Amino acid sequence: MTSLLVWGAGAIGGTIGGFLARAGYDPLLVDTDSKHISAIRSRGLRIEGPIAQFVSEPRACLPTEVTGQFQTVLLCVKAQHTQSAVTELLPYVAADGYVVSMQNGLNERVISEELGADRTVGAFVNFGADCVAPGEIIYGGRGALVIGELDGRVSDRVVELQKMLRHFEEGVSVTGNIFGYLWGKLAYSSILFGTALSDLGMDVALASPQWTPLWHGLAAESLAVAAAEGIKPEGFNGFKPEAYLPGGTMAHRRASLDGMIAFRRTSTKQHSGMWRDMAVRNRKTEVDEQPGLIVQIGKKHGLECPLLKKLVSFVHEVESGARTRSPDNLTALAHLAGELGYESDTRPSLART
Repeated sequence: MTSLLVWGAGAIGGTIGGFLARAGYDPLLVDTDSKHISAIRSRGLRIEGPIAQFVSEPRACLPTEVTGQFQTVLLCVKAQHTQSAVTELLPYVAADGYVVSMQNGLNERVISEELGADRTVGAFVNFGADCVAPGEIIYGGRGALVIGELDGRVSDRVVELQKMLRHFEEGVSVTGNIFGYLWGKLAYSSILFGTALSDLGMDVALASPQWTPLWHGLAAESLAVAAAEGIKPEGFNGFKPEAYLPGGTMAHRRASLDGMIAFRRTSTKQHSGMWRDMAVRNRKTEVDEQPGLIVQIGKKHGLECPLLKKLVSFVHEVESGARTRSPDNLTALAHLAGELGYESDTRPSLART
């Protein structure tokens, strides 16, 4: 069995680690939450929900307790903790080992700066899960899982990783365009950040016609920056990036939105991780590492992203307590999207600085 370290045992790492432990692998789950680690040690890791219900018994420890070296490291921490986590786990990566970014955002860039691109594997994850209590995870819905080398080649290690991850998600695939999936997810996540500014379920917010210009606008600004980066974005789970690129029509964008709504309704997870960070955990979201990062990269290309900028500022205000979560936030952003032209059948061009 593969020497496996799972760094971050929350919704993503805990779910995958629990499935792999049940399949006979011996993952070591590492997390900074001492209560979570203690619960896993004492009574196992419980996975609940419509997909599966079981208790597995993976090894679990705090970062200060890790010993040895590992061939495969699944990095599953929040994007803002990537740099510190990589620094901390670096001594435990074997000389021929590698780190897989099982995260949201473009964290592969951070990891590869520390380890090198040859020791970094990209991953795109879109399943729905929440860590609801120490040692307990609700796995609410399946979603796309894609892995790939940063240079696009299909390597032996990625093929072996795919075989292992099939014990969690049978449909896991290998791609030669992992950054296309990551940018597609960035655009999609920008929309989910928007829904998180209210307490409505994701499908309810997405299906409300008064806010349609907002969802179209957030995707269009995100993907305009991706295009400037030379990225060909990939679609998944109903989301169709080409609908928001040149040539995409309002009919295409509505079809994409309908696909996203249909996918969301296949899951019992009604609220995003961003919403949970703000409403339940009262902690900082990944807004600066996702839509905020898109704005930063857009600046390098002289592209203004006014709707994304406003979204980021609203999230910061909710995080600080200066703004409440409310449908009024979506209405205000949708009004701006309308002013920017996202209600029309012509895709607006971003202003260049």
